[in-house]
Amino acid sequence: MGRHEQREQLFKLLFRVEFNSPEEMPEQVRLFFEDEERSGIGEAAVQIEEKYQRIRDKLPEIDGLLNEKTEKWNTKRIGKVELTVLRLALYEMLFDEDVPQGVAIDEAVTIAKKYGQDSSGAFVNGILAKFAKQGD
Repeated sequence: MGRHEQREQLFKLLFRVEFNSPEEMPEQVRLFFEDEERSGIGEAAVQIEEKYQRIRDKLPEIDGLLNEKTEKWNTKRIGKVELTVLRLALYEMLFDEDVPQGVAIDEAVTIAKKYGQDSSGAFVNGILAKFAKQGD
């Protein structure tokens, strides 16, 4: 399984955070991997789960940064698909030294276009651009 496919699976797992309480998430993670086991996630499961845990631990910080940096938007107003994509991308941009910033942005836009609405890619790209400028 390539990095793009792993990132997409991670997005799907992280998306469940929006619909389940923190207490329910361990069971959701277990169910996710049971479902995905049938579709060939295989050995990548360990990497996906470890990265999910790291992102989950950073969610309060990531959400705080999003709320601080976005104008007229906050994590309660952003669509669930877009919010999940932004959380994943910001984690990669700010905390994962193995992922170049441009790759994180490109992948986020691709996932947003696939799972979101017509304008999701542009919305995600616009917000991530604000964070990319910060790093320059």
